[in-house]
Amino acid sequence: MVDKQGIIDHLGELEESLSDLERYRENITLDDLRGDRDKRNMVLHALLVTIQSCIDIANHLIVEFHLRRPETYRESFEILTEAELISQELGDALSELAGFRNVLVHIYWRLDIENAFNILQGDVWRVKEFAKISRDLLARGKER
Repeated sequence: MVDKQGIIDHLGELEESLSDLERYRENITLDDLRGDRDKRNMVLHALLVTIQSCIDIANHLIVEFHLRRPETYRESFEILTEAELISQELGDALSELAGFRNVLVHIYWRLDIENAFNILQGDVWRVKEFAKISRDLLARGKER
């Protein structure tokens, strides 16, 4: 049995971090990320919470729909794609974000701050799509 409250909690965290990222996207430049430690920390933390929330939600959905166990974070999204719970395009994008999570936690972002900025500017809508699909899947799971 899946912990539905766990999914709901992760969705709440995801929506809060997405709200932060949308606000930052409008107000923080690449130069800010390079030169302002506080702004950089805000953005990188929000990215980490966003990505980790997506991973946690994906793993809850895998349990909910009795799918095979992933070996990696990236594979969580591949499994959802194989089960046709998310599109190939969305699965690929989220797999890439899962890979970037490792960059964030191992502090490799220092080598590629531009990638963090590009994710901030371009990938937020994909995560919003995943949040909506996850809510729909959670509702569908309740109906079973």
